[in-house]
Amino acid sequence: MRIISGINKGRKINAPKKLPVRPTTDQAKEALFNIISNSYFFSELSVLDLFTGTGNISYEFASRGSKKITCVDSNKSCIKFVEKISNDLSLNLNIIKSDVYTYLKKNNANYDIIFADPPYDFECINYEKVIQLIIENRIINNGGLIILEHSKNKILKNILNYSETREYGGCCFSFFKI
Repeated sequence: MRIISGINKGRKINAPKKLPVRPTTDQAKEALFNIISNSYFFSELSVLDLFTGTGNISYEFASRGSKKITCVDSNKSCIKFVEKISNDLSLNLNIIKSDVYTYLKKNNANYDIIFADPPYDFECINYEKVIQLIIENRIINNGGLIILEHSKNKILKNILNYSETREYGGCCFSFFKI
């Protein structure tokens, strides 16, 4: 994986093979960030990266100038890897080891963009639960955007606040506007 734009543009990051993750492809990530850049100024964004895995999406936001980025994952190896890259690149990420549901129930911060990339075997009902917790606990700011990454065999258009889905190969991003 590589950082596509910003101060760390072109920087390659090699995640250990032992991590239980599937990083977003560079092609899909570039398309996603083009969509975001049409509506937001990165320097003004506060971002929550749920199921952060390798931290791929957080690094991209940080490289593009987002100042407040929180990464949440329950896997200890993933957290250690994100901490290492954050330190190596001086990214100042807020990295939290927690189950996503627990974090969403206890969190008291607000974000402009919330990105979630759960495992591909995540059930549709669980995507809905994540959206519900975000909205019920007022974690997303008015005018905010929730982006869920998922496989193309998951249909999320019946979830509250659904806007659209974009497909890039086997990867999809579904957008929910608040």
